[in-house]
Amino acid sequence: MLLLLRASAGHPLRPALAILLALLLVACSQAAAPAAPVATDQVDLPRSYRFAPEDITVQAGTTVTWTNNDNFTHSVRLLDSGEVQMMKPGESVSLTFATPGLFRYDCSLHPKDMHGSVLVGGGAG
Repeated sequence: MLLLLRASAGHPLRPALAILLALLLVACSQAAAPAAPVATDQVDLPRSYRFAPEDITVQAGTTVTWTNNDNFTHSVRLLDSGEVQMMKPGESVSLTFATPGLFRYDCSLHPKDMHGSVLVGGGAG
């Protein structure tokens, strides 16, 4: 970067370009903060190979429903247990989370793109 700035003497656009490049590098190198879990018991699979929302929070005893609104078959696979529930387009699956904890899941058919978590809190005792 310094080399580019030093070489820019006499060329009025090079310093501006160097600054713009530096700002772009800084912006791209900052990791996006993860979104906070959404309080809901419904997860949509829209036409985009993802879960929406990806991360949710529920109370113990809650049944969570995933609905496949995509044109392709997907699944919900709990990573700790390996339990898999398949969904064809238009179908839904439901799982009840009885105990507190963090339960990570993905689509066993598209694990690179489709993943999420269910954060289960203690009941309203």
